[in-house]
Amino acid sequence: MDSRRPPFVDSAAGALLDADGRIVRWTREAEQLLSLPASEVCGRPVRELLADPATWTALLAERRAERAAAAERAAAAERAASAEPAATQSPEQSSDTWSGTALVRSGRGEELGIVFQVLPLEDSDGRKPSGAARYFVLGAPAELVTQWRQDQAFTRELFLQDRVGLAVFDPQLRLVRTNTHLLPYSGLPPDLTGRRLGDFLEPEGAEAVEAQLHEVLRTGRPLVISGELVRTIEEPGGGAAMAISAFRLQAADGQVIGVTALFTDVTALHRSGERLAVLHRATAAVGGSLSVTGTAGDLAAVLAPGLADLAVVEIAEAVFTGEEPAPGRDGRLLLRRTAVTGDADLLEDAGLDRVAETTAVEFDTEGSPIAPAGPPALTPADASPSTAGTMTAPLRARGSLLGRVTVHRAAGRLAYEPADLDLLREIAARTALALDNARRYTREHRAAVSLQRSLLPPAHFETAAVTTASVYLPTDTASGVGGDWFDVIPLSSARVALVAGDVVGHGLEASATMGRLRTAVRTLADLDLEPDELLVHLDDLVCQLLIEGERPEEDGEWPAGQRTGPFGATCVYAVYDPVSRRCAMASAGHPPPAVAAPDGTVEYVPVRPGPPLGVSGLPFEVAEVELAPGSVLALYTDGLIVGYGGDLDEGLAELRSRMARPGAAAAPLRELGRAIVDGQPAHRLADDVTLLLARTRAVPTDATATWSVGADPAAVARVRGSATARLRDWGLEELVFTTELVLSELVTNAIRYAGGPVEVRLILAERLTCEVSDPSATQPRMRRARLTDEGGRGLYLVAQLTSRWGSRYTRNGKTIWAEQELP
Repeated sequence: MDSRRPPFVDSAAGALLDADGRIVRWTREAEQLLSLPASEVCGRPVRELLADPATWTALLAERRAERAAAAERAAAAERAASAEPAATQSPEQSSDTWSGTALVRSGRGEELGIVFQVLPLEDSDGRKPSGAARYFVLGAPAELVTQWRQDQAFTRELFLQDRVGLAVFDPQLRLVRTNTHLLPYSGLPPDLTGRRLGDFLEPEGAEAVEAQLHEVLRTGRPLVISGELVRTIEEPGGGAAMAISAFRLQAADGQVIGVTALFTDVTALHRSGERLAVLHRATAAVGGSLSVTGTAGDLAAVLAPGLADLAVVEIAEAVFTGEEPAPGRDGRLLLRRTAVTGDADLLEDAGLDRVAETTAVEFDTEGSPIAPAGPPALTPADASPSTAGTMTAPLRARGSLLGRVTVHRAAGRLAYEPADLDLLREIAARTALALDNARRYTREHRAAVSLQRSLLPPAHFETAAVTTASVYLPTDTASGVGGDWFDVIPLSSARVALVAGDVVGHGLEASATMGRLRTAVRTLADLDLEPDELLVHLDDLVCQLLIEGERPEEDGEWPAGQRTGPFGATCVYAVYDPVSRRCAMASAGHPPPAVAAPDGTVEYVPVRPGPPLGVSGLPFEVAEVELAPGSVLALYTDGLIVGYGGDLDEGLAELRSRMARPGAAAAPLRELGRAIVDGQPAHRLADDVTLLLARTRAVPTDATATWSVGADPAAVARVRGSATARLRDWGLEELVFTTELVLSELVTNAIRYAGGPVEVRLILAERLTCEVSDPSATQPRMRRARLTDEGGRGLYLVAQLTSRWGSRYTRNGKTIWAEQELP
């Protein structure tokens, strides 16, 4: 029997037998087990209790065989005694103990299997007792004994196995019993009995586990903890993830006697899960940006602390300009340190104190850096006293080497494993694809921006009417640059046209449409149309473009009625006259211009916007305001006011506030423009931002001269005389002859074909402008006169003698003008 007392011993059946095997005494437990009172069995041979008395012979034969085997073992022990003088005789060699199983019949007639043990009775000095009793027999149901033996074997084997850690704690959470593999650590004491977890585990892990075990003791509810990281005091840099299952132990009377916990090492599974989580985070992070710098920063932020304490991402210089990187003649690739994230101490130890520093690195054909230009793919922990390991992986996509990523783990942490290097390579491969997409987008975006800027006028422009400055911020989204444009168009009579427009959509198509509209506006502006009339013609053009876009191509690439995106545009067109100091403008769905007066007050021009271009059938209204010299007129696209906060009213208020800052009205236009757009989140702009600022000028009153004449040919001579006198006052004697000739031709034609009254005006600005206005709406037409023609040469002479000439309609007729360059 086991040395530990079986739970059924106290209730086992007992009997005393004499030397002949007759029952001398019968215990109460025996009466209960077999339902036979002592009065019926005492004096009877014990074999009569068997269900089949004939099996008695078999039991005796079994006993004789056991005795023979015991004798043989005793003889062997005696032969070995000479070599082992100190050897002692085992109980089996001298004992008449006999155990076995038997099938007995109870008093109820039922057959019952029992396990029995026969013990010889001896005095303290080893002699037979004087009474009749010679043997003591114990018996118990075979089912209970078998179950107990199985429990004992299960418990013994459970504490001997080394796949799962097993621990029994008392109510004070002291270890009572453990198996040989409680925790997969070195540095554990050989005997843990009586110790608590905090005696050999780091406090943080020990307290976490004990808190859970206390809860099991208190509530009795079993507990399963998955992935608890615990470390020993002697190896704080190690550690394992343990799955802990715990349940409370109770005695038969319900008393709590402790708690049992099973510790399963799930470190490999836990690390695999962590690696998978890092891979998922990296995939989600690096796939959402088309910025090279942003992608590198996202990668570094995932790797540290996900896989390392320090992550360094270096990108080839060519990638930032959208070019495909290629090593130089020396086989080295110039890398820019783009993103560094992690432990500041490691950063200093690694000498990586500066971002944007460039390094020349030589790579082999597989894309791995070659020492000493860079670390190997996997550096062991002892390579540097400050790190537990370093890994490097190339950033390669579509056959191009774009850079590398390096991670460092601080000393005291687990060293890197080959699986970690595989993870880094997988993340690097996915990141490289995102970087290559960002590189390609950068190239296309730069091309689109270059096209956009090539279609726009110079950022600074100066005329006699205005001084201008512009600011253009292209959007940095995947949709590409927008179709914003602005323009400054010199007109006749020292006037200037200011334009701002916005084409719906983004990308090359929007840029191309913008170029077509800007060209159309300049062409229409050369006709000197009123702002509302110009927008009507521009609206007709946009409608024609819409119709053309809906026509199917001959190759059927674009089906009828379909476009690649929405189409339309807004535009504001303003004409400023420095002589009258008045500005007339009209809007096609565009935000109103703002005017900052010289005293700093800012107001929006009360222009009523018409429908956007492309919605034909509705008229446009003209608003006219007088601008004091030095006023700043701001034309912009909606990207400016939306970018301040998304609400148009808030954007308009913010724009007014920025233009009204002290000193803004007198500040240089370039500085004022930058101050207005300052704070715009350029990397999050949903639309391009375009701002055109124009500071107005005025032509002095003494730089103009005006005469009105009737329909009298004799008045031509008076006009020539007055003009000659005024030119001499201005010091322009060199232009007297040509001016007299031009005025003679223009005034004569006006009197002959339009009648009176005729108004003549000279304007001295950047050029000398001669204007002749008459009430006729018929435009003059220059033609080549034949040799026999008596007339038709006047306008030809004007065109030859002046740098530019033309005509424009007015509310009361037309005006013919001619410009001469100043000497």
